Amino acid sequence: MTTSANKTTNGKAKPTAKPVAKKSITPSPVATTMVAKKGEAIVSSEPSLRFYHSKELRAKTNAVLDAIEAAPDLATHGESMADLVNELIDAGMDYYFLRALKKAQMGFVSEQSARLGMSGAVKLLSSVSRKFIVRMDKDQLLVVASHIRELS
Repeated sequence: MTTSANKTTNGKAKPTAKPVAKKSITPSPVATTMVAKKGEAIVSSEPSLRFYHSKELRAKTNAVLDAIEAAPDLATHGESMADLVNELIDAGMDYYFLRALKKAQMGFVSEQSARLGMSGAVKLLSSVSRKFIVRMDKDQLLVVASHIRELS
C-alpha cells in the first residue's frame, strides 16, 4: 500500500490540510492630536505612550517653550531647556517604572533599590543631554521646543 500526502495508511482519502492564514492582530489606529506650533495641530495614527506629570511641571514646560519661541536668541535658553529636559526625564522615569512597582506592591526594599537605579539612570541621561542642549544654537533649540510641544 502506498502512502501519499492525501492518503492514510488504510487507503482512505484524507482531506488535504490547507494552510491557515494567520490573522494579523494589529490594534486599530487611534488618532492623536499633537501641536507643532501654537495653533497648528498634527494628527498622527502612530501608536504612542504618554505619561502624566504635575500641573507645576506643565506650567514650567509651557513657560520655557514660550520663552524660547518668543526670543530664541537669549543665551540662557540652553540652560533652561536642559533643566526642563532633566525634570521631564525624572517625571517620566517615575511614571513609567517606579509607579508600576508601587502598584505591584513589590515592597519597600525593592522600591528603594529601583529608585536608586532609576536615580543613577536619570543622572546619566541628564548629564549627557545637558552637554548637547547647552551648546545648541537658536534654531536647534526651536526644533527641540517644537518636539516637546508635539509630545505634550
